[in-house]
Amino acid sequence: MTRFLVTGSSGHLGEGLVRTLRERGEDVVGLDLLDSPWTSVVGSITDRDVVRRALDGVTHVLHTATLHKPHVGSHGRQAFVDVNVTGTLALLEESAAAGVTGLVFTSSTSAFGRALSPPPGAPAAWVTEDVAPVVRNVYGATKTAAEDLCELAARDLGLPVVVLRTSRFFPEGDDRDDVRAAWSDANLKLVEYLYRRVELGDVVDAHLLAAARAPELGFGRYIVSATTPFARDDLPELGRDAPAVVTLRVPELARFLDERGWRMFARLDRVYVNERARTDLGWTPRHDVHTAMELIATTGDPRGPLARAVGEKGYHDRHLHALNRLHVPGGDRKQVHHDGWSPAVRANTAGPGTGVMGGRPARRPIGGTP
Repeated sequence: MTRFLVTGSSGHLGEGLVRTLRERGEDVVGLDLLDSPWTSVVGSITDRDVVRRALDGVTHVLHTATLHKPHVGSHGRQAFVDVNVTGTLALLEESAAAGVTGLVFTSSTSAFGRALSPPPGAPAAWVTEDVAPVVRNVYGATKTAAEDLCELAARDLGLPVVVLRTSRFFPEGDDRDDVRAAWSDANLKLVEYLYRRVELGDVVDAHLLAAARAPELGFGRYIVSATTPFARDDLPELGRDAPAVVTLRVPELARFLDERGWRMFARLDRVYVNERARTDLGWTPRHDVHTAMELIATTGDPRGPLARAVGEKGYHDRHLHALNRLHVPGGDRKQVHHDGWSPAVRANTAGPGTGVMGGRPARRPIGGTP
């Protein structure tokens, strides 16, 4: 008999997984800091006693619990290390000790970091699993560290692990003020399906397929994003004039945007490629820019049925704020700066504009890739 453990079960993906597994009649345990109808064990993945209790009788682990990229501005680096690295290590070791059949780790395409940002005018990046990450922020750093622990657990502990680097699937607006001000939400999400977005239902499917294939694979790392209509040959022009490529490759999208007074991005900096996940996992994403257009035309909403059922949850839950206060001097969340460094650390760095620690990251200009 199979039993699934879903960590982060009160979050977007966690709830989507628990909903789907229950609908299929599967036995599922949900673990989260936040109590909800989808969570049966309330506690932290950093608490090994809680993890052991949640793993009782479990055969498959779907590890979605994490601090996310939008939390970089509100949570200290130690909180990211504690949750994304130490918590993952605890789950890996306890899963191996419990004889779990396999574990699926939800990572992020943010793990690629600065490798996703070629200079203006350069060809867009064709992003496969072979692209080497270049760290950008603490979120990506802790995700890649956790991925390495996953591979180590597979090699040293014999625990089959599949890492899924998911692209954007959250329904909330973009976490950058300038992007939200420049683009309507539906316009932004629709265009993102060309190169950097995936539907929640497809992410759930990928996780369940990965769980089934984990024992055979031993270890694997895959990009999970909607299938792009672009080809490698398009990369130079995408970096210079993305609307021209869309007119050539997806003329129906160009007309769709024009009819609504919406815009295409002036250029794209990357294209995520899901070929390996489709081949190795047998994953067939059902949602792409065409289905997003159909949904917008009929419902006004690019989300699929599961994403609409789960709804929006926001980025900054009170439980995460409580976790952050454990790691910030004086317990004052406001002492964490936009880049995650505490005031004491920032005071001893090289200062703004050095590109080392203290300088504020430059924003991309509107009109390029948001």
